[in-house]
Amino acid sequence: MQHWARRLEQEIDGVMRIFGGVQQLREIYKDNRNLFEVQENEPQKLVEKVAGDIESLLDRKVQALKRLADAAENFQKAHRWQDNIKEEDILYYDAKADAELDDPESEDVERGSKASTLRLDFVEDSNFKNKVNYSYTAVQIPTDIYKGSTIILNELNWTEALENVFIENRRQDPTLLWQVFGSATGVTRYYPATPWRAPKKIDLYDVRRRPWYIQGASSPKDMVIIVDVSGSVSGLTLKLMKTSVCEMLDTLSDDDYVNVASFNEKAQPVSCFTHLVQANVRNKKVFKEAVQGMVAKGTTGYKAGFEYAFDQLQNSNITRANCNKMIMMFTDGGEDRVQDVFEKYNWPNRTVRVFTFSVGQHNYDVTPLQWMACANKGYYFEIPSIGAIRINTQEYLDVLGRPMVLAGKEAKQVQWTNVYEDALGLGLVVTGTLPVFNLTQDGPGEKKNQLILGVMGIDVALNDIKRLTPNYTLGANGYVFAIDLNGYVLLHPNLKPQTTNFREPVTLDFLDAELEDENKEEIRRSMIDGNKGHKQIRTLVKSLDERYIDEVMRNYTWVPIRSTNYSLGLVLPPYSTFYLQANLSDQILQVKYFEFLLPSSFESEGHVFIAPREYCKDLNASDNNTEFLKNFIELMEKVTPDSKQCNNFLLHNLILDTGITQQLVERVWRDQDLNTYSLLAVFAATDGGITRVFPNKAAEDWTENPEPFNASFYRRSLDNHGYVFKPPHQDALLRPLELENDTVGILVSTAVELSLGGRTLRPAVVGVKLDLEAWAEKFKVLASNRTHQDQPQKQCGPSSHCEMDCEVNNEDLLCVLIDDGGFLVLSNQNHQWDQVGRFFSEVDANLMLALYNNSFYTRKESYDYQAACAPQPPGNLGSAPRGIFVPTIADFLNLAWWTSAAAWSLFQQLLYGIIYHSWFHADPAEAEGNPEVRESSCVMKQTQYYFGSVNASYNAIIDCGNCSRLFHAQRLTNTNLLFVVAEKPMCSQCEAGRLLQKETHSDGPEQCELVQRPRYRRGPHICFDYNATEDTSDCGRGASFPPSLGVLVSLQLLLLLGLPPRPQPQVHAHASRHL
Repeated sequence: MQHWARRLEQEIDGVMRIFGGVQQLREIYKDNRNLFEVQENEPQKLVEKVAGDIESLLDRKVQALKRLADAAENFQKAHRWQDNIKEEDILYYDAKADAELDDPESEDVERGSKASTLRLDFVEDSNFKNKVNYSYTAVQIPTDIYKGSTIILNELNWTEALENVFIENRRQDPTLLWQVFGSATGVTRYYPATPWRAPKKIDLYDVRRRPWYIQGASSPKDMVIIVDVSGSVSGLTLKLMKTSVCEMLDTLSDDDYVNVASFNEKAQPVSCFTHLVQANVRNKKVFKEAVQGMVAKGTTGYKAGFEYAFDQLQNSNITRANCNKMIMMFTDGGEDRVQDVFEKYNWPNRTVRVFTFSVGQHNYDVTPLQWMACANKGYYFEIPSIGAIRINTQEYLDVLGRPMVLAGKEAKQVQWTNVYEDALGLGLVVTGTLPVFNLTQDGPGEKKNQLILGVMGIDVALNDIKRLTPNYTLGANGYVFAIDLNGYVLLHPNLKPQTTNFREPVTLDFLDAELEDENKEEIRRSMIDGNKGHKQIRTLVKSLDERYIDEVMRNYTWVPIRSTNYSLGLVLPPYSTFYLQANLSDQILQVKYFEFLLPSSFESEGHVFIAPREYCKDLNASDNNTEFLKNFIELMEKVTPDSKQCNNFLLHNLILDTGITQQLVERVWRDQDLNTYSLLAVFAATDGGITRVFPNKAAEDWTENPEPFNASFYRRSLDNHGYVFKPPHQDALLRPLELENDTVGILVSTAVELSLGGRTLRPAVVGVKLDLEAWAEKFKVLASNRTHQDQPQKQCGPSSHCEMDCEVNNEDLLCVLIDDGGFLVLSNQNHQWDQVGRFFSEVDANLMLALYNNSFYTRKESYDYQAACAPQPPGNLGSAPRGIFVPTIADFLNLAWWTSAAAWSLFQQLLYGIIYHSWFHADPAEAEGNPEVRESSCVMKQTQYYFGSVNASYNAIIDCGNCSRLFHAQRLTNTNLLFVVAEKPMCSQCEAGRLLQKETHSDGPEQCELVQRPRYRRGPHICFDYNATEDTSDCGRGASFPPSLGVLVSLQLLLLLGLPPRPQPQVHAHASRHL
């Protein structure tokens, strides 16, 4: 077998030496040494420059934010409240007006109140990916807020003055994107004006629930939610509580920590989480699912619930926010004030705020609930029906904002958010936020107002930050990344969410964006701590197509981005320390090389694919490379490579590589007969963006990415020494390869390494494309006792004196070449030729398992948190969060039921169902997201295999019980291939377990275990949770009132007539906003 292996190695090396042209290409580069310079990437200087550029970009946005926040506070202070203001008094552009006019069921259409709405003209703007109007702002008001209320009209009145400030900001900085004021009343005013992106169903967008608003409106939170599940909680009330808890969780961000518990006589966590955990997307999902399993029974025991909550907040042995501490209690009512518990745990300092929520309609005295909130610096809310949930589960933020307002200028600090999806179609953004405070005085005593007016925000598109990073000087495997204090990436080549949820930020941890190891954990911690650093590590990387794992060397360099919570990193392979910069000052030579890009030269010089890069501003992009090349040539006929509107570095390198690869054709390829060695094509790809495929006809079957930096073969060749084989990609679920007209090929590529003056770099990759069928026959000859293909076969068997081989004895022996990912490359079995490219376990599960068990392969499992999956059909669970109680016939016949709280609550729910008819069935992602989205975010488990520790030839026996199977395996030197010769399976017992490589749907790692070892993070550097001058007297009002029979009859008539009453605003938390 070793003899056969040497023959295979020699054949592969011979072909690559003759046709690959590695040595010849080195000589060509040296012959053209005067046409380029070797530049150095100095990691520390590079990363510091990029960090400085990003800091400057963000600082310009900060200045605009401060101008807006100051102006807003002054405008509101000068505004005179108008009690008698009417809708027709206010003229503004309602961003949802066009959608509502198109919707005959819209409540505003029914009221006919369109007199106050401007009609605007819009122009397309590529920066916003939208149609905009630069002369006006737009206003968005949540669906469940009445636009004609006095509070909303006054808000619209004073915020109108912001329009001129928005416009002036844009004049000073034309690169500004969305400028937004999110009001604590729910009004959003943004600039420039653009129509609201109408969802398929009801629009649930409320600025106060957006990640950027929540972060800007309060300091981080440690929250314990306790839910009364005593027997007095009826089925309907319990459903309201479950929905309320889920909505409350949506007001938390990754800077917050939370736990949820239910209580009756005893308290217990609803989930597997026994302590406060980070309020990230996956933990909140666990809570939401667990909450649906709550069952009502037993008696109410407030003491048990509060003692559990205080114990949770006092646990200092865990990671937590260590800022605002609060308890949120949901109950249907009770008489116990549990004063002794508050005296023990919270008084006299009252460091924990208590918020109480009376849920459902009932006759209980709510005075104890009000007292609990007022005695502990909190607030009392009522949630009588589903329509009150969203409003009343978010207004606690106003209370938490009091210390910020009272802190004044000290609290006016710009914060930068996690990455999230812009609601107006800008894509992935980060937002700078600044709180806006109420500067008015309360009454004759000149008492300072402590209400937050809202949050000012300015978006920065991630693409604008990416433009500040080096594009092509870092090579195919070098990159820049950035993370925040949570370790989440805002820049990374692997940050590519397939679908996004407008309700949640995009939170991809650095250790999930890459393959986690101890070195990267150390780098991540240092970056979060705001340190500078440099470290060279050996690590694992996934290939671009996610089929392979390579063990590589990488240099990591990092610095903090000043004035932000971000840190910037640079990753460079050792071979990317240097790069080529073309210097084509000779215009005659420019023209000569450029001619080799013209399609008229392809027949003699081979087909050229050019990377679709942004060579010039006026170059029209196209996904079709032929069309892109045509656009490029047309533009080059109008401008020169030295034009100011073009990227001279990219253009010069492209043209230089065009000439260099043409010389490879001239010196090597043109005079060779590819058919002699059964080759379909030869090719070369370069850092400059050229991929030349010879002969021209081979380009018809070329499926690799025209951008070398995005081609898997290119990136893997740079990271691996020797020859890298890449069989055609085959999915197990697809039909086998069609072997017709010799069109199926196997790529073999290798990097070209240059050494110029002691500086080493790899500017190109060359290779060949093998004819699959011809090389399968050649493989059988090379792994046989014949010395060449024309020699007659010699039959060997058990009685003869010669060894069996892979050609003559193919009925007894299986001989295969498998690559380093475990994919079949060649086989001596003709019926397996159409399975080339498949994971070998799908071809011979028994043999692949033996190779794995004998350490020829190592397995790496990881999770893709950015995948998109087809939506799951809705279940019929009785505990659905928006389920509605359905009374029985007996209930309808029972007068007592009609006068009960349950009937009252049901009627209110039905009324909201009429007013907001689709809310009950609106999926959050659909309701707020892109109407075109059909898939939802999910987690996929990925498994890759790579070569293990065994390098030598190895023999082993697969023991199948009553029979066995012998196999030999050996790595082929200077390749990524494993040569395996095995006896064919003789008995069915050998069909052991099958190794899986295909990506599978997963719930991800067990969250209950992950929270026991949380990843390192740091919260924001500032915390405003206490101010000695805070006035806590405004702590909630409202009383439970028993419904009268007359009211119920009126409601029933409204239901029968289908006439929804005009919705009234929820104003109890904003009674002082008019000041």
